[in-house]
Amino acid sequence: MTTQTGLNQRQKAAVIVRLLLDDDEVAGLDRLDSESQTLLAQEMAGMEVIDRQTRDAVITEFCDRLDAVGVTFPGNLDGTLEMLGTRLSEDSSDQLRQRAAMSGQTDPWARLCKLPNEVLITLAQSESVELVALMMSKLPVEAASATFLALPRDRARVVAQAMSMTSGVTPPALRRVGLVLLQAAAAQPKPAIALPACDRMGAILNFATADLRDDVLGALDERDAEFAAGVRKAIFIFTHIPARVEPRDIPRLVRELDQTTLVRALSSPTEADAAAAEFILSNLSQRMADGLREEREALGKPRPKDVEEAMTEVVSAVRRLQEAGQLILKLPQDEE
Repeated sequence: MTTQTGLNQRQKAAVIVRLLLDDDEVAGLDRLDSESQTLLAQEMAGMEVIDRQTRDAVITEFCDRLDAVGVTFPGNLDGTLEMLGTRLSEDSSDQLRQRAAMSGQTDPWARLCKLPNEVLITLAQSESVELVALMMSKLPVEAASATFLALPRDRARVVAQAMSMTSGVTPPALRRVGLVLLQAAAAQPKPAIALPACDRMGAILNFATADLRDDVLGALDERDAEFAAGVRKAIFIFTHIPARVEPRDIPRLVRELDQTTLVRALSSPTEADAAAAEFILSNLSQRMADGLREEREALGKPRPKDVEEAMTEVVSAVRRLQEAGQLILKLPQDEE
């Protein structure tokens, strides 16, 4: 039932939002496009006092409309893909996002900013300097930096100079450039196996025993030194923690671990592992660090196998946090 209130639909929406603000329950306003958000805010700015009867009538109408709703859809591609989640294959999601960007339904730059670094590097090396300069201006700083540092020195200089001319570009021109770059990215051949072989081998060796890992890397050095170097960069083991994990992330890592496992991992006698253990302890509260040191002393000399298994579990915890987006490993070159 629709009650006559003298308010238009936008004003009624403003009343509902205002009521929700009192309970800090307004969620999802950011899902509205910028124009809708602006119109809603403008409507609220032009309103003053609404009497109790009008308020109650607006609430009643709002509730009646909610009761009449059978099913809702997101109304946009991103929301639809989020709703479908893993029920839709990664390839299908990728194709849908790409088609939407190509057809102008979405911003091509949003899609470009999510491309893998290797794709961005290929674009930066093959497209015209002017397009690359604009791409550097729009990418997140971390992605732009990784892409720029991968360029040959001469090309990097020219791109840097071209960036000085990007300030005057118009939004329509920037959108056209985004579409051109997105088309170029789509034209790049896609490998049948997404993860590079050296990264995959490195991930496997993360969980190998130290003697097996050293034996495999030694054999790779003899047969293919370049591949071996790539595998070494992909490997993340306990001794890498001080160079690859931020100190602020250590407490979060420790919370992921069983205390017995952690104490065993901190008990390795080797110099490199002991340095990693001290790094972990030094980034915990004094009370917790002292407690772990006491437990380590009480443990005595654990079996090497138990220590290695414990260190492997610490590495697994780091990887779990990384995959969940709760921890970001520093790049291997940061170790140098």
